[in-house]
Amino acid sequence: MKMNDQSDAQTLTFYDAEAATYAAKARPDDMPASFHRFAAALPSAAHVLDLGSGDGHYAAAFEAMGHNVTAMDGSAGLAAIASTRLAKPVRVARFDELEEIDAFDGVWAHASLLHAPLKSLPDLMARIHKSLRLNGIFHASFKTGQPEGRDKLGRYYNFPTQMDLQDAMTSSGNWSDITYDTGNGIGYDGKSTGWIILFARKTA
Repeated sequence: MKMNDQSDAQTLTFYDAEAATYAAKARPDDMPASFHRFAAALPSAAHVLDLGSGDGHYAAAFEAMGHNVTAMDGSAGLAAIASTRLAKPVRVARFDELEEIDAFDGVWAHASLLHAPLKSLPDLMARIHKSLRLNGIFHASFKTGQPEGRDKLGRYYNFPTQMDLQDAMTSSGNWSDITYDTGNGIGYDGKSTGWIILFARKTA
């Protein structure tokens, strides 16, 4: 790994270079079921962290529901697009630069933490736990089913097992309502892959 042991320069370079194309890709009309579950668990006028916000697609949807959204992404190119969409600054930062404490009612990390080195997940989950208010909710989604490595586009993926995620969550703090749903989907690279959808709630 370059730059920092919790980031990958090659992956960030890809998203900077492909930001406009990535943001313009077609999306389903309906939000995924995980979005609706997360949104239903939020209090009214919640403060949501979109961790790895990409082009701001989900952040804009949360704002349209009346929530206050802090958007953060490691790619300056994607953050610039999201800033335009949201009409406010998007923080350009790595996952390991999350230092807020008791700040958010929910952390939405959709298809973002899957780019963090596998060994860094316990630390990142602990940072997310600290950033949440009591009873705050956490969503993350990960590609799974193969060893960590790069896809054909050069992007790094950690490809955790459920056990990897369980170990990271256990070491990061107290959680309840933890679920690990599984499914399949087609990625930006056009390849079908398995997914694990993590949902949890912070407890004291």
